[in-house]
Amino acid sequence: MSGKLYLIPTVIADNTEEKVLSPQIKEVIKNLDYFLVENLRTARRYISKLRLGLVIEELQFELLDKKTNRSQIEKYLSVVRQGKDVGVISESGCPGVADPGAEAVAVAHQLGIQVVPLTGPSSILMALMASGFNGQSFTFHGYVPIDKKDLVQKIKSMEKDAVQNRQTQIFMDTPYRNQKLFEELLIACSGETQLSVAKGITGEDEYIKTKRIKDWKKESVDLHKVPTIFSIYS
Repeated sequence: MSGKLYLIPTVIADNTEEKVLSPQIKEVIKNLDYFLVENLRTARRYISKLRLGLVIEELQFELLDKKTNRSQIEKYLSVVRQGKDVGVISESGCPGVADPGAEAVAVAHQLGIQVVPLTGPSSILMALMASGFNGQSFTFHGYVPIDKKDLVQKIKSMEKDAVQNRQTQIFMDTPYRNQKLFEELLIACSGETQLSVAKGITGEDEYIKTKRIKDWKKESVDLHKVPTIFSIYS
């Protein structure tokens, strides 16, 4: 009998394990000893902080990041076909969404392996929930381009879709570029376009506000090195 591939959410903000994780997540982890993880160090620390009585040194961790190729993933999942359950852990939030875990899920389906997603904190959906924007029609663009010219073009394209389709546009960048992205949004977007900024979701410094671009220009906000989800709507 084949095992299962469990998609295991982790925390978004530090020290929020007791607040945001369901008992199901802890129960599943407690019964696993093999994990595919985006970051070895943070995955070990995450499981240790749950205090499940597991000996970290006795657990097996395999790296699953953007450089992991298909043949390596197939090798990892060979144990699942032999009856062993395996967990996928992202560095933050839910695996499989803007995350290398999606590749493992794709391979699992192709191999006929059952995939079991567990409920956990998703910064994308939580940002949408708190934005006040259209929750029936939205697009998540993932990470925006790094090059300034490409970034401006992307912003204008998303703004156009927001206006023409009445569709919420959700996107993100790496934390150390958030402030620059925010500043580019204020320059590139129309003053009437609405921008929602959701940073530090679930953490003590959680900050979620929605304003028109022209009103954001009057407010000072520090987004440097803080995980942030941006959304625009019209």
